[in-house]
Amino acid sequence: MKRIPFLPDTYTFLLVGTVVLASVLPATGVFAIVLKYVTTFAIALLFFLHGAKLSRQAILNGITHWRLHALILGCTFVFFPVMGFALKPLMLPLVNAELYQGVLYMCMLPATVQSAVALTGIARGNVPAAVCSASVSTLLGIMVTPFLVNELIAPTTGATSPVDSIINIFAQLMLPFLAGHFLRPYFDSAFRKAGKGLSYIDRGSILLVIYSAFGAAVVEGIWQQISAVMVMGLVVISLVFLALAMGFVYGLAKLFGFSREDRITALFGGAQKSLASGVPMSQVLFVPSVAGVMVLPLMIFHLLQLIVSSMLAQRWHRQAKTE
Repeated sequence: MKRIPFLPDTYTFLLVGTVVLASVLPATGVFAIVLKYVTTFAIALLFFLHGAKLSRQAILNGITHWRLHALILGCTFVFFPVMGFALKPLMLPLVNAELYQGVLYMCMLPATVQSAVALTGIARGNVPAAVCSASVSTLLGIMVTPFLVNELIAPTTGATSPVDSIINIFAQLMLPFLAGHFLRPYFDSAFRKAGKGLSYIDRGSILLVIYSAFGAAVVEGIWQQISAVMVMGLVVISLVFLALAMGFVYGLAKLFGFSREDRITALFGGAQKSLASGVPMSQVLFVPSVAGVMVLPLMIFHLLQLIVSSMLAQRWHRQAKTE
């Protein structure tokens, strides 16, 4: 049976279910200690796979289309953070200070890879350019996001010092990422045989990290600090951010004279944020009691970006078939 395009997919329901499970049965005691080590391994494995999927040829090919990639990366790492600070007076009546910091964290993350490429393909956009920009965004995010967080968020979240964060990012994220990338030739055939199985490892790791992060936040009393009204406030904020980002990147792409295919690529590449990068990074950058709060805005934004982007992709797909 064909899935209705504007409804969430199975994985989105699993994300929500993981939060519910962590809220009802958070990890405590010895189990929490064991889970911490398992989560650390899962994060390293996740970024090893990210590195192994990064094609050097895709990066080289992207050099010839630098104007498109500059627009996408500018929206990801400049326009989003500017929105986060510029709209602060409008957000604080809707959410508390901690959730606002989570919105800022979401703004500083790289773009998503899998969904951006998949949606670009459905909408008949420039898929090679989407692969390139998403890959470069992930690589830059590992290096840029920790610096932005330490400079703009960490003083109010109780995270470790900038030096400690940089060391932790390099050891837990960058090293596995580089190892996966440089060992790519040796694993390429195995990855092709594994096929869809790798996506289960990838997504399962994210679910595990979300359970760990939210479980620690629940133990610290996250649901006593966050009300249903604030959650609805996050929904409104996410929709506003998504609309502004999509309008900004698509409008500039049209102004600069990009083709229809490139405009689609710019929209899905520049107006999305990566849950796969954001959740593991939160475990490295923030103390356990804070990490769960920091990723809640990202999870809500991730859900809404998939719903809205799926609707747009299906619409452009129908238009392309008609043409």
